[in-house]
This record gives sequence, structure tokens and C-alpha cells, in this order.
Amino acid sequence: MDQTETQVLSSLKDASARELADAIAEVLDSKKGKDIQVLYVEDKTVIAEYFVLCTGNSSTQIKALAGEVEYRMGLRDVQPYQIEGRDNNSWLLLDYSNVIVHIFSREAREFYNLDKLYAD
Repeated sequence: MDQTETQVLSSLKDASARELADAIAEVLDSKKGKDIQVLYVEDKTVIAEYFVLCTGNSSTQIKALAGEVEYRMGLRDVQPYQIEGRDNNSWLLLDYSNVIVHIFSREAREFYNLDKLYAD
């Protein structure tokens, strides 16, 4: 991303949860994340309004996807409150309060099956 692109990015500091979730999904897609889903979960849990789910092909890609989300959201004035799983090779979680990002290995995503658990 060059300087012109960073100047065009608008702040997401006051964005709605849906706008933030969609922006995160775009970042994941740009880094070739697989099976990206934005799930509205507010009716099913008190911890967030949206989950963004994504699958990475390897532990290296999982970490790269999380790093890119953290970096690109930081450029837009949004920092995660918590990051879990940095030492884990199969699941990384970034907590943006109303939006929680889950980046899984294929095996972990199938095992935890959040897609089905929180499906509309």
C-alpha cells in the first residue's frame, strides 16, 4: 500500500459494527483468506454484534492474515482490544469489541464449527 492509498482510507473510529466487519472482511479477502463469513451474532451472544470468520491455508498465513487486519485497521484508527492465540497455530482471535475476528486453520474451523453454531 503506497502513501496515496493510505491517505484515501477513511477513519473507522466512529464506524458501525457492520461497517467495521465489512472492512475487515475486505482486508482478509485481499490477502487471500478463504471462506470469509460475516455473521450477525448479537441475538445469540452478548460478546459482539458480528463475528468475521476466515480460514487460512497454513499457520504462517493465519498469522499474516491477523497481522494485516491489525495493521490495516490501525491505519484507519481502530486498534484491537485483545488478541488471542498468537502462540497457537490453528486459531487467532482479534477482539474489536463489537466485532470479533476468528482466523482458523481448516481443521480448527471444522472442529469448532462457529458457522453452524451462530448461523442465522
